[in-house]
Amino acid sequence: MNEKQAKFSIGDIVKHKYFNFRGVIYDVDFEFNNSEEWYRSIPKDVRPRKDQPFYHLLAENNEITYEAYVSEQNLIMDNSGEPVEHPLINEIFSEKKGSVYYKRSN
Repeated sequence: MNEKQAKFSIGDIVKHKYFNFRGVIYDVDFEFNNSEEWYRSIPKDVRPRKDQPFYHLLAENNEITYEAYVSEQNLIMDNSGEPVEHPLINEIFSEKKGSVYYKRSN
């Protein structure tokens, strides 16, 4: 049996390899789990494979905060130590230590 593993974990701060945004991971899909319309909206020459983990991010760039859905192949760790300034951070996470946020306990 081939078990899929994600390179990143919930709470990790990551940044996009090609676009100017970063964020904290709040959920993981071990393979693509979004609409076909969303997938086809990505230009074919940069469209990621579906058979890899995709991450839900509380994302930010220099102008706005938003939620993003990003393939593993397009993410790298953000080791800046800077917090992510997203308004939903405190609803999902309780604290930040280094480059990791910790989820609230239920």
